[in-house]
Amino acid sequence: MGSESQYQIPAIEFAMNSPEVNRGTDEWYHLCKKVREACENFGCFEIVYDKIPPQLRAEFFSASRKLFSLPLETKKKNINPNPYYGYLGPSVLAPLYEGFGFDETSDYESLRSFTEEIWSRDQLCTVLSMMKKLDELKDMINLIILDSYGLEESSNLIMVSKRLIRLMKYAAPPSGEYTMASPAHTDKNFGTILCDDQVSGLEVQIKVDEQWVKLSISPRSFVFVVGDSLMAWSNGRMHSVNHRVMMCGEKERYSLAAFAQPIEGSIIKAQKELVDEDYPQVVKDLHYTDFSKFISSE
Repeated sequence: MGSESQYQIPAIEFAMNSPEVNRGTDEWYHLCKKVREACENFGCFEIVYDKIPPQLRAEFFSASRKLFSLPLETKKKNINPNPYYGYLGPSVLAPLYEGFGFDETSDYESLRSFTEEIWSRDQLCTVLSMMKKLDELKDMINLIILDSYGLEESSNLIMVSKRLIRLMKYAAPPSGEYTMASPAHTDKNFGTILCDDQVSGLEVQIKVDEQWVKLSISPRSFVFVVGDSLMAWSNGRMHSVNHRVMMCGEKERYSLAAFAQPIEGSIIKAQKELVDEDYPQVVKDLHYTDFSKFISSE
């Protein structure tokens, strides 16, 4: 089971009324250092964030439950040809998992078109408000990562990534016993912000001893996960962490993932400022679209 490691992931507070979130202050650069070290040493960290209230999260997951309660034939109408987008139902590898993917969430048109007859206006506004606040949080993390390495934002690839959101449900295992609900994997994007409905299940593999740790985050917290693209972008300095979902007991688990996806046709390459004699380039330049198709193929 998880929690075998002596290590726990760092918890970093992003307090909105603190000098830490005022870019350019000494406190800001101290925050940048903590985030960078967490991403390099663990590949993830817990974000204690007070700008998204627990009530908004509770209302969001209430709307999510309504979506997953729809008949299967209705859920299958959420179609998208891109890998990991659209509706995914239970499979041999993940029999407890269901997920909805909505892309281009900057304008949320795919979300609106699919849910206009399912959610009330208030529920849709709740979901859109949650997405907007997660976009703001991801933009802040982008700036923190850039500043942690002393890089300019004007021409930087991670600042022009597109958004993909996935709403996820993990059924309770029939036996109630400790069961894999999502196989171990790394994300292929730049980074992912995760939150859940307070039913635990997310586990990460600690870099130092490769043991698994089960995460239990507070109602105010989120988890940021480094993806393969950010690992390549940072020339291997940031750690793309292996993670999975393991379920036990009788409760279903609902979670939300907000992905920062490289835009179509992006070439992921190590930043020249991060390549030197001590850190030679460790990953070849990647054409993200080809990379994504290869990963999702047989």
